[in-house]
Amino acid sequence: MSRQIDFRSVSPHPADEVYATMVDPDYLRARLERIGGPGANLLEHSADVQGARYRLRLGLDAKDLPAVVRSVLPGNLTIERNERWTRQDSGRYLGDVDVTIPGAPASATGGMRLRDLPEGGSELNVRADVRVSVPLIGGKIEGVVGEQVQRLLTAETAFTDEWLAQNAR
Repeated sequence: MSRQIDFRSVSPHPADEVYATMVDPDYLRARLERIGGPGANLLEHSADVQGARYRLRLGLDAKDLPAVVRSVLPGNLTIERNERWTRQDSGRYLGDVDVTIPGAPASATGGMRLRDLPEGGSELNVRADVRVSVPLIGGKIEGVVGEQVQRLLTAETAFTDEWLAQNAR
């Protein structure tokens, strides 16, 4: 079984500007420094106007994890996240994401869409499936992981909005 996550955010900025920011290595490093956790790092990166690929390492301190997660995954967690984006047209991007926790029976895969809105601004949609292969309590852990992912996406969106406001051209 897996747990599905649906996330949506709206920005007053056009999709082309949001995309350029989201795949900028300076932005990614700053975001990781602020909200990436212990050991966070930009491991790989390539981007242009047609698409981008990057791999991130994020960390979660064990003290911030719920007891049910600590019972199965003791210690700090290292999370590796691979994102790929492709420009479909002006103001329209599609992406996919793969998340692994090395040494743990947990992963996530999903799709992302960034597009201009007719009324102005843009919308980011993320849909991912979280899978934790642990008998009996896997579903509970998937729920916890799903909540954590929602919080992380919300924090990343807030950081992106702040970055765009401070770096408006």
